[in-house]
Amino acid sequence: MEHMNWNTQQTNRRARQARAAEALGAQRQGKTVLAEAIATLLHAVIEPGDRVCLEGNNQKQADFLARALTQLDPARVHDLHMVQSVLALPEHLDLFENGIASLLDFSFSGQQAGRLAKMVSAGQIRIGAIHTYLELFARYFVDLTPRIALVCAQSADAQGNLYTGPNTEDTPAIVEATAFRGGIVIAQVNELVDAVPRVDIPGDWVDYVVLAPKPNFIEPLFTRDPAQISEIQVLMGMMAIKGIYGEYGVQRLNHGIGFDTAAIELLLPTYGDSLGLKGKIGSHWALNPHPALIPAIEAGWVKSVHSFGSELGMEDYIRARSDVFFTGPDGSMRSNRAFCQAAGHYACDMFIGSTLQIDLNGHSSTATLGRISGFGGAPNMGADARGRRHASPAWLKAGAQAREGRGGVSAMPRGQKLVVQIVETFREHMQPAFVEKLDAWQLAEQAGMAIPPVMIYGDDVTHILTEEGIANLLLCRSDEEREQAIRGVAGYTPIGLGRDKRMVENLRDRGVIRRAEDLGIDQRDATRNLLAARSMRDLVRASGGLYQPPKRFRNW
Repeated sequence: MEHMNWNTQQTNRRARQARAAEALGAQRQGKTVLAEAIATLLHAVIEPGDRVCLEGNNQKQADFLARALTQLDPARVHDLHMVQSVLALPEHLDLFENGIASLLDFSFSGQQAGRLAKMVSAGQIRIGAIHTYLELFARYFVDLTPRIALVCAQSADAQGNLYTGPNTEDTPAIVEATAFRGGIVIAQVNELVDAVPRVDIPGDWVDYVVLAPKPNFIEPLFTRDPAQISEIQVLMGMMAIKGIYGEYGVQRLNHGIGFDTAAIELLLPTYGDSLGLKGKIGSHWALNPHPALIPAIEAGWVKSVHSFGSELGMEDYIRARSDVFFTGPDGSMRSNRAFCQAAGHYACDMFIGSTLQIDLNGHSSTATLGRISGFGGAPNMGADARGRRHASPAWLKAGAQAREGRGGVSAMPRGQKLVVQIVETFREHMQPAFVEKLDAWQLAEQAGMAIPPVMIYGDDVTHILTEEGIANLLLCRSDEEREQAIRGVAGYTPIGLGRDKRMVENLRDRGVIRRAEDLGIDQRDATRNLLAARSMRDLVRASGGLYQPPKRFRNW
């Protein structure tokens, strides 16, 4: 029998470390490498064709390491397979333009969506898949394990122990997958200290630490200025609270990013209180520490918040409200994107978020022509968790309505997660949110994707909420009813104008479609005066001066 070598990964790892030790010389002391030697280190430990995870998520960016990676010699380092949550920085795509990387697996592209689409069309980037966050993290431990992990943290000590502070985010998933399969972990940090406040990543999982010339970039992604919330969004928020949150008794939930959901958060302690819903809805959240949630927290609505990441300026407020947030003995929050995604998928009764396009089947996507934006965590948040086994009133009620819509076909009782798409019928530049066919079909063809990049599939969507009203898709008895329910709230878009008026009125009579007046809401009451905070300064006041907004949100 042929002798097998079962230690090739560890052997290769030691060879890479030996090359680094020889190349760095005095530029390295223990695990600490001088910033000016970062290119030397990367050239020594990265090999052509390596799978590299560059930490870039919704907010925290390993930006110093990203810039260093773009400056490597493509003759020595090329054909890298990049695996990362988010393409947020220009450098993330410069890698492909410079001939250093060629294959990409990711979740979300944000501001780089337009450039990504052009580069894919030009053949400069091959996409393996557009993942959800949990899906990508899971594959790190199966068939997309990084060989090199480039991460960031707040501080490190001489042993390489990392303190991530409130912005832990993706770091544990990336580091653990890499360190326990013979990979190399390099961390950029904002400071070197004698002792870290708490050990978020053990030093024996980390190979090299570099003090970056300036603190890593963090994007206040979830912060929304209440001054920009419109009265249409106030109206939709009122319908959401009365017609969905209150109707189902939703206690555990996740809000997507946007002004629509910020409006709901700011209506809870005012409009929600007038309905007598305090203590009955909105108690437990899987959510970044949105500043818009401050008035609801102060009014005693919120019992707990577990977060994907932190939010700039919220640090002091979080420290002072440790009963609400997940904080350590040092007072800072520990976020965790993987755990919070799992919580949103299995532990929450509802997801409510927005999208760019919805078709007549209820499929929705943020991938439109000329933009490959990906989805982030929405497909996990906005999917019925078929593996769920614990019951709650909201989950059971949605499940009962789903059975009613199917004519009681299923004899086996089960619940269903509420998945709500909240959109205005026309989005920016008067583009209709409702379409016959998603752009995702054409994008798939252009990019050679096996399936269209759909964010949330229609069979997971339970409600569509627009300024026209709420369509409860659970109660639809046929595909035709489902289509007409969607048309019935699509307003003056071509989709809305194509409705069967008699059938839509029938659906309204049955409560499948409900307008504001059907819910007892007078549209004249939907004014900004209902918001618990109407400016960033109001949020600061509500926090007792603890919230410190980033400079770009200060207008006083």
